[in-house]
Amino acid sequence: MATTKITVNSNGSLKVEGDFEVVDKNGNVYNLQGREIISFCRCGLSKNKPFCDGSHKGHFEHEAVAFDLPPKKTV
Repeated sequence: MATTKITVNSNGSLKVEGDFEVVDKNGNVYNLQGREIISFCRCGLSKNKPFCDGSHKGHFEHEAVAFDLPPKKTV
């Protein structure tokens, strides 16, 4: 079992639970204040990006349904 679980919420955020670290493109660590659950914005409307602040409600639609990705291309 993975130590990190990511849930794609319908009409909402990406919920991340478990043992994880969040860094920016330069490798600087976000101080999550001990949180073991966070949500990332998918709609682009959050005032607290990359984290979700609930701004998507009524403005973002996506029905999250799992599917298989196609096989990786090999060179």
